[in-house]
Amino acid sequence: MTKHAPAPRPSRLRRFLSAAAVVFALTGGSLVAPAVVAPEQTTASAEAAVYSTCTLTRCSAARTARTGWSSLGWPTSAGWYAWPYGQYNYTGGTFQNREGQLPANATYSEYDVYSRAQGASRDAYRIVVNRSTRETWFTPDHYVNFYKL
Repeated sequence: MTKHAPAPRPSRLRRFLSAAAVVFALTGGSLVAPAVVAPEQTTASAEAAVYSTCTLTRCSAARTARTGWSSLGWPTSAGWYAWPYGQYNYTGGTFQNREGQLPANATYSEYDVYSRAQGASRDAYRIVVNRSTRETWFTPDHYVNFYKL
């Protein structure tokens, strides 16, 4: 029977590289991954545009909604209401005007424009009404822009 010489011991460099490969594999490469840079913050706040008239194609639907909500006595409690034109419509109650885009020192209510089955999801179309003067704005994009009716 022939005797074989013992296998040579791996060099220090080979052991170091093997250990580094194991660490790299276990950490998913995060040791060498680039740092994540947070986006710069701006001090300017987003502002909605407020227009003095409404000439969009959906303004007629907003005017119809204004007539419908008026016929219901401008409810101020959030909830579903039987709609004069069929189905149901929803009012969210008070619109806070937190961004201050509409005239200050007023209390506003917000109402959905389009009726639907009770409990269905809401869309972005709203009218916002000054509770004292009944001055009304249409927002087709969930309070990004306001068009006076």
